[in-house]
Amino acid sequence: QVQLVESGGGLGQAGGSLRLSCAASGGTFSRYVMAWFRQAPGKEREFVAGISWSGIRTWYADSVQGRFTISRDNRKNTVYLQMNSLKPEDTAVYYCAADTSGRNYKVATPYEYDYWGQGTQVTVSS
Repeated sequence: QVQLVESGGGLGQAGGSLRLSCAASGGTFSRYVMAWFRQAPGKEREFVAGISWSGIRTWYADSVQGRFTISRDNRKNTVYLQMNSLKPEDTAVYYCAADTSGRNYKVATPYEYDYWGQGTQVTVSS
């Protein structure tokens, strides 16, 4: 059983930065593709960023490309999301997700991830 716990959300200002963390326990973290998704009120959950087992490969939604950076530390079983140049439309609950299927390539739809954190609220004021 894999448990994911997000932290680092809160209130940010437009143009500012926030950093999210997701600590994993259980299983073999270094063999999981990890990702961040977000869900705004009244909207479907959407992919934000993903990262391969070693962290060499990353992929992003067009809406955050160039502003957000996903990274991981396999020694600490933690994945991060550095969010820069924040916009009010980044306001959402952000979820960490793990794909434990053994795949090590780009996956960007929610159904491909089998473990989820509880989410952390990010609110960006204009």
